[in-house]
Amino acid sequence: MRNFFSLLKREFQLFWKNEVLRMLFIGAPLLYAILLGYVYSKGKVTDLPIIVVDLDQTEMSAKTIEMFNDNEVITVATVLFDQNNLSKIIIDKEANSVVIIPKGFEKNVLTKRCPEITTIVNTANILTANYAATAIQVCLGTLKAGIQIETLRKQGIPEKLLAEQYEPFKTTFIKKNNRSSNYMYYLWPGVLAAVLQQVMLLALALSFASEFENGTFKILVNQSPSILKMMSIKIIPYLIMSFGIWLIYWMFTFYFRIPFFENLLQLTFVAGIFVLSVSFIGILVSILIPNQLKATEILMVIATPSFILSGFSWPLSQMPNWVQGVANVIPLTHFLKAFRILIIENGTLLQTWDSIQNMIIIGSICAAWAYIALYFKKKSVLKSDL
Repeated sequence: MRNFFSLLKREFQLFWKNEVLRMLFIGAPLLYAILLGYVYSKGKVTDLPIIVVDLDQTEMSAKTIEMFNDNEVITVATVLFDQNNLSKIIIDKEANSVVIIPKGFEKNVLTKRCPEITTIVNTANILTANYAATAIQVCLGTLKAGIQIETLRKQGIPEKLLAEQYEPFKTTFIKKNNRSSNYMYYLWPGVLAAVLQQVMLLALALSFASEFENGTFKILVNQSPSILKMMSIKIIPYLIMSFGIWLIYWMFTFYFRIPFFENLLQLTFVAGIFVLSVSFIGILVSILIPNQLKATEILMVIATPSFILSGFSWPLSQMPNWVQGVANVIPLTHFLKAFRILIIENGTLLQTWDSIQNMIIIGSICAAWAYIALYFKKKSVLKSDL
């Protein structure tokens, strides 16, 4: 028994002396607990942007808009007076819903003609769509009850009969984009993109780290003295293989009967920029951390929470500013935003320009740092030969 406890003590000592294992086993759970705690710290979504198309422009429609703004869940991002370019504006404003107040709304309510308010719910994000639709329904229900009771009270109807008399206006909710609210259409592509990012990061973590660890970097320098050439050699094979993964993903959309057919060429172009951006992050860490195990562990820590931080499921706007800052330096955040615009919302490539630009900036900065780091590594190797 004494031997058993002695071996247990030895194992604890070995664990504590291993910096990498200590950081991974203790540091990662603490880091994720704090990070994810801040991500969901609000516990609910507020100030979701909606668009109101006010075709009536009367006191009653103004009161309706005011009620929307008084609700903590939604906020009126903009008020339009026609429906021109509505689909484009929905994407530009990142609106969760559009409420259309018809022309003659107030007049028809007062004359008991029962007009209809139409709400278009953007189900590109099922979670925010449900929150926004519920909040709009509550606001319109409150407005409806207020109009109904006030009108009938003026007519001398007894209080207990007020709620049974008539409906001042109708409300219709129409789902836009993911009309069936299919959770697979919503979540499956985002998770696969996160997997692709993680695979690329972990693979490229070994690119230069394995050369340093195996002592073959000197051979690589002699065969390829150009730094740009060395970086290209490491990245191009993974670009080719990632395109193969992209084709596999596309074929799975037919197998699972997922209706993603629009803007595929545009999305493939954006995906190429995404993969390049991720690749430069991978080789930068691989150059700075000349140990395969440590490099993969660092990139695993970066990649694991990236889907949650991306804003694809839980809105980025609901996270603290510092968490948003972390999310914005991860390429996946910008790629998933572009994916939603092109595929789910059927937008244009121009509307994804901000996402493309951010991925280019991230990739360019990492590429520049990787170039500088590789320059000094190469210089060190050549100096040791003298």
